[in-house]
Amino acid sequence: MPRPLCLLFDCDGTLVDSEPLLADEMSSSLTEAGLPFRTSDYMGEFRGARFRRIVAALEQRYGSVDPERLDALECRMRANLNRRLASELIAIDGAAEALAALSHHPMGVVSNGPENKIRTSLDATGLSAMFGDHLFSAYTAQCWKPDPCLFHHAASRMGFAAEECVVIDDAMVGVRGALAAGMTVIHLNRFPDVEQTPAGAIMISNMFQLPTVIAHLETSRALAAHA
Repeated sequence: MPRPLCLLFDCDGTLVDSEPLLADEMSSSLTEAGLPFRTSDYMGEFRGARFRRIVAALEQRYGSVDPERLDALECRMRANLNRRLASELIAIDGAAEALAALSHHPMGVVSNGPENKIRTSLDATGLSAMFGDHLFSAYTAQCWKPDPCLFHHAASRMGFAAEECVVIDDAMVGVRGALAAGMTVIHLNRFPDVEQTPAGAIMISNMFQLPTVIAHLETSRALAAHA
């Protein structure tokens, strides 16, 4: 009997509903720095992307920002965001129920965000106990989605091969990175009217569906092992 699949979750937009708060703080900070940015720009064009990649794209359009000013802006933005996450953040509908149903699986969080932001988000929503120290930040690994190396890093630290891992992610950068890593991918597509699930990924529209999908994957593995 194969051991249980290792489940690797994205954080923002998959486990916690932090993206509206993040988009709001980015809009205020970047616009103040001379890089016009609306909350809808994050949700439409940059969802899940690394902050500095967003800045680089905006600088190509609107001109460069002094690096020292940008560093100070990012520090202030992240401090404001962490305060709001601690007091305003809620979990994605069905996330707590799905994690409870899947608690017999090894689970980790793989995020493009800083580790302190991941911890703040999970603590604020009561989800941190499900993951312990299995939190894998791109800032710690120095490797950002959609590069598959962040997923390989997480799998290695968890002690699993890529084919034993299932990634659950809502953003295209994560879905594409996990597919490139050779992992099974479940796309939490909360915006099916405007977003298409890539070929090779399994689509769900809410987290309540996740335990059933994982159960089907486990059954298929068990049958293959006995074939």
